[in-house]
Amino acid sequence: MLKLHLEELKKAYIHEPNPSFESRKERILRVVAMVNKYEENLCKVVSADFGIRHSVETRLIELNAVRQVAKHTIKHLKNWMKSQSVDLPFQLQSSKAWLQPQSKGVVGIMSPWNYPILLALVPAIAAIAAGNRVWLKPSERSARTSGYLATMVGEYFHPLEFSVTTGDAQLAADFAALPFDHLFFTGSSATGKKVMRAAADNLTPVTLELGGKSPAIIHSDASLKEVAKKIIYGKLLNGGQTCVAPDYVLIQHEKIPELQKELRRAAQLMFQNDAELTNPIDKAQTVRWMSLVNDAVSRGAEVTELLEPSESRAFTPVMLHRVSDDALIMNEEIFGPILPIIGISTVEDAINYVNNREHPLALYWFGKNQKVLKEILSRTHAGGVCINDTLLQAGIDNLPFGGVGASGMGSYHGKAGFDTFSHQKPVLDVKSFLGIKKWMGTNFVHPPYGPTIEKIIRRLSK
Repeated sequence: MLKLHLEELKKAYIHEPNPSFESRKERILRVVAMVNKYEENLCKVVSADFGIRHSVETRLIELNAVRQVAKHTIKHLKNWMKSQSVDLPFQLQSSKAWLQPQSKGVVGIMSPWNYPILLALVPAIAAIAAGNRVWLKPSERSARTSGYLATMVGEYFHPLEFSVTTGDAQLAADFAALPFDHLFFTGSSATGKKVMRAAADNLTPVTLELGGKSPAIIHSDASLKEVAKKIIYGKLLNGGQTCVAPDYVLIQHEKIPELQKELRRAAQLMFQNDAELTNPIDKAQTVRWMSLVNDAVSRGAEVTELLEPSESRAFTPVMLHRVSDDALIMNEEIFGPILPIIGISTVEDAINYVNNREHPLALYWFGKNQKVLKEILSRTHAGGVCINDTLLQAGIDNLPFGGVGASGMGSYHGKAGFDTFSHQKPVLDVKSFLGIKKWMGTNFVHPPYGPTIEKIIRRLSK
C-alpha cells in the first residue's frame, strides 16, 4: 500500500511538476486556515498526549510559529522562485548561464512527538513552497495529535497534494525505505542513523535534524541572575523535551553555588504553577529520566531539586553537580528537565570540554567579553549559536536551522528550507561571439589539433 501511494503521488507530481506561485501560495494558506480553524482542538490533543501541556506553549511555540513561517514564506516566495544569473569566464562572455530552482518531486517527512505540529507543518510548508508533493509520517508517541493531523490534512488537502499516514515504528521503517525524491527526518540520532541507512538503498537525499548535547557556557563577567532566567526557560520549556534545550552548563568552579541559587530561584518564579510545566510524553520518558539521575548519583553526583516536590508532577526538575564524565547523562542527550552543572577553571577548559564531544545542535554563551566570544565561535562547532539567551536562534526565519556532524545534516527555515527541497538546476545557453559560429562554445578546441589550440591553452593558463 505504501509503494502504491508513492507511485500515485509521483504521477500527480509529473502532471504538475512546476506549480505556479499562486498555486503554492494557496496551498500554504490552506495550512494556515487549517491551524486557525482547529487551534483549540489542537491545543487539547497535544495536552492529552503529554498529560499536561499549557495551551500557551502550544499556541506560542507551535501554532503561532507555523503562521509566521507561512507569512514569511509567502512574502519571499516569488523572489526565491526566480532564476539567478551566473558569471561566466571571458571565453564565454557572449553566452548566458543561470541557476533555475526546480522542485524535486515527492518529499517524505518524518516528524517527532515533542513539537508534533510545528515540526510536521514547518518542513511541509517549505516543501510545498518549493513545488513538491508532500507525504507526512508523524510520530506514534504523540498518537492523538498525529491522528488529528491526519484528519485535518485530509479535510484541507487532496491526498495527492499533501497526505498523512500514521502508524507504529515498523511503518516508520517501511516509510523511510521508500524511494522518495527527498526524505526529511527530525528525531533522535539513533533513529536518524536507521533512516539514513534505509534511504541509502534508494540513494534518497536526506535532511536529518537531530539533537545532541548543547552546552551553555557562562563567562565570569555574566550576570548569573539574568543567565539563570534564560537557562531555566530554555531548559524547562516543554518539560525539557526540546532538541535545542541547553543540555549542560559550563561555569567556573567558584561560581557554581551562586548559579545553583539563582537557577532554583528562577525555576520557582517561572514554574510555580504545575499546570505550566509540561509533563513527560509518556511513562517510558519518566522512567528514563529517573534512570539517568540514579545512574549519575551512583557515580557520585549531587542532586538539587529546582522546584519543591509536588504530587501532581510526574517528575521534579533537578540540577546535578559533581557529575562523572562516564555517567550516562553526560553521554546521551537528556531531552528532559535535568541540568548537569560542570565546573571549569578557564575558557580553554570550556572549549576543550565541548570539542571532546560530538558537535551539538546548539551552543549558548553568556557574557560580555567579545574577545572570549570570538574565541568560542572560532574554535567550537555547533549547528547554531545564541548569545546571552536560549532557543531564539531556532525561531528566526532568515537563519538556517540544522545540525553539524552528529547533530544532523542539511538545514531548513526560510530560504534554506526552499533550497533544501529544490534542485538548483545549472543552465548554460551557449551563443556565438559577434555572431561568428566559429567563435562559439567548443568550436575553438575541436580536433584536429594544431597551433591554434596551443595558443588557446597558453591563454587559458594565464
